[in-house]
Amino acid sequence: MRRQAFGQVKGGMGSRAGRIGLPRTGTPPPGARSFLAKPHMPVQTDLAAPLGTGYRGRCTAAQRNIGMDEGCFFEDLAIGQKASFGKTITEADIVLFAAVTGDTNPMHLNEEYARGSFFGERIAHGMLAAGLITKVMGTQLPGPGTIYMSQSLRFRKPVRIGETVTATVEITSLNAEKHRVTLSTVCRVKGEPVLEGEAMVTVPSRAALAARDAALVAKEAAE
Repeated sequence: MRRQAFGQVKGGMGSRAGRIGLPRTGTPPPGARSFLAKPHMPVQTDLAAPLGTGYRGRCTAAQRNIGMDEGCFFEDLAIGQKASFGKTITEADIVLFAAVTGDTNPMHLNEEYARGSFFGERIAHGMLAAGLITKVMGTQLPGPGTIYMSQSLRFRKPVRIGETVTATVEITSLNAEKHRVTLSTVCRVKGEPVLEGEAMVTVPSRAALAARDAALVAKEAAE
């Protein structure tokens, strides 16, 4: 599949991007390329992941992990498919997360307070690491159009400033009747799990969208 430039989406009749209203063309905002290239945002590519039928019949593991423009239909998914993303947690990440959520727990923001805590130093918000899971599912696997239904989380270890967290999702079951996908979700630091859980999402179906389009065409023809 021909790779497209950042911000561009191939949006023909068979494209999920065109159906869900994503922009067909565009240019990156100022500084976007240098931002994406920063070392604290590495993309972890799992080339050994099972391919199944793949992304729109042409998906490779590398394409799923680098970031898909359109995403997978339910029919493209297979048990065992996985994708990962890694990010180094910075001071700025913690401060911005606290500002957005209102979680100003001194364990995350006050060094003096944190020194007297069980961990002896400041730690990142648990949900900051968990947020990387939504990045993977929303942009990589299954990709754009994915809708969250549930997510369980078990926090195993704290994440400290400067540590790189790698979030990985793997498809464990598929419900063809309801187009629901269950995925194992795990975040690791240096290979050790710091967060584990399970997610359930719904994914657009190619057959359902085709049936909807056929009904719209029939309705327009009858008018």
